Amino acid sequence: MARFSIGLFLFFLSLQPVFAQPADSLSIERLKETASQLQNSPLVRNGTVALSVRRVRDGSPLVEFNAGLSLPSASTLKLVTTATALVVLGDNFTYRTILEYDGTLRDSVLTGNLYIRGSGDPSLGSSRFAEFADAPTLLRTWTDAVRTAGIKRIQGSVVGDASAVQTLPIPDTWVWGDIGNYYGAGLSGLNFNENLYRAVFQPARAVGQPARLLRTEPATPFLSMQNRVRTGPSGSGDEVIIYNAPFTSQVFLEGTVPAGPSEFGVKGSLPDPAFFTAFALHEYLNRNGVPVSSPPQALGPGRTVEGTVPEANSGNPPGRTTIHLHTSVPLSELVRLTNHQSINLYAEALLITAGSAMAKGSLKTSQALQREVQLWQGKGLDISGFRPKDGSGLSPVGALTAANLTGILAAMSKEKTFLPFYESIPVVGESGTVKSLGKGTAASGNIRAKSGTIEGVRAYAGYATSADGELLGFTVIVNKYQPGSLKGVMGYLEKIMAQLTALNAYP
Repeated sequence: MARFSIGLFLFFLSLQPVFAQPADSLSIERLKETASQLQNSPLVRNGTVALSVRRVRDGSPLVEFNAGLSLPSASTLKLVTTATALVVLGDNFTYRTILEYDGTLRDSVLTGNLYIRGSGDPSLGSSRFAEFADAPTLLRTWTDAVRTAGIKRIQGSVVGDASAVQTLPIPDTWVWGDIGNYYGAGLSGLNFNENLYRAVFQPARAVGQPARLLRTEPATPFLSMQNRVRTGPSGSGDEVIIYNAPFTSQVFLEGTVPAGPSEFGVKGSLPDPAFFTAFALHEYLNRNGVPVSSPPQALGPGRTVEGTVPEANSGNPPGRTTIHLHTSVPLSELVRLTNHQSINLYAEALLITAGSAMAKGSLKTSQALQREVQLWQGKGLDISGFRPKDGSGLSPVGALTAANLTGILAAMSKEKTFLPFYESIPVVGESGTVKSLGKGTAASGNIRAKSGTIEGVRAYAGYATSADGELLGFTVIVNKYQPGSLKGVMGYLEKIMAQLTALNAYP
């Protein structure tokens, strides 16, 4: 940020005591007036505008406009999830994925199973990290490890062991129309390539005609694809909705792809990531000279494999021999990706991992959320109205108050992991999902903000640098604006953010 030094902030924060002082009333009134104008405009005549601004140094509220109302937060909730994970786990925390086998190994033949045992790493096999293995590289590495262990044939199965995470993949308040699509990918104890695949279509020449499903990438022959996708107008983009449910093979594809291109791909979510991981390694081994006799299997919540210990989610399962260890990027990088790219899968993984660490045992989503609430309550925050239903904000019935979020943002500044948290938030006008926001305004380069969008909701939260160099925490939520009015709403939101940078936090 152009006018704010995080190092100086941390230095001054350490000076005690810090006495609350009144802020510039004129700049505050301007902010309140803008929020009031938006609330009373035709753009939000049936909805709600909420704004909360706090001075981070002492947590003092500067602006409270409908700040105590519980509203859907959309992806701004990821700030709470990532802050919780950093506080509980530390910025150097890493996930571990282990390749191991059981049974007996004699004359290069393994009579037993080969296991890929996950720990909930959402980034395993992702292509987002230049120096870490993507999915094809991992499959090759695992196959090399099998050969190095002296295994040339497997009389058994490749098993995806997802037992480290005992919650069901999808929070129970997610929308049916979301969960089959890439952004609705569910969490498994063993995730792979962010649990995604591409459905590749051949659009017809005429609008309204069926679009042929050519293939999936990677291949998913275990899925039964019911294709009802048609051809839309040229330039209409991806209008496909994919419907499926966890652990099922039925997939329904509805909507349109644009006329013009010879092929058009859309991203969907794998309903059983652990099984797919086992399937992918099973296929790779067979193609590369290590035959596997039995079909791939998955081990996890409610599922066992003959001869194994069910729900082996702590320590090393008995009777297994490790042949490869994969370690993820550190948590600081996972948090940065979560907030910059707004990846729902990463947020759900961090919620479960942090909650389970606090409980010292694998938790379900609802239980992890209870631990998260207790964490911030224990730091003295008033979190009345904080009603999260997931870690990512994709649930339309989860809610928080603007005051909840700015209170957590202010409290986070006292934590030793504040710097990696602060730096994980995109800069308005420069990076992440807010790269195109506030161009040419005072907000550009002077505000770090996480955006949030679900139907009828637009929200931003993060940190702003005031005119007198103070760090401010802010949250602004617009809930149920009029359909088709987003452009007008965004004009007000950009004005609010520019006014934050013009505010004098001290007289």
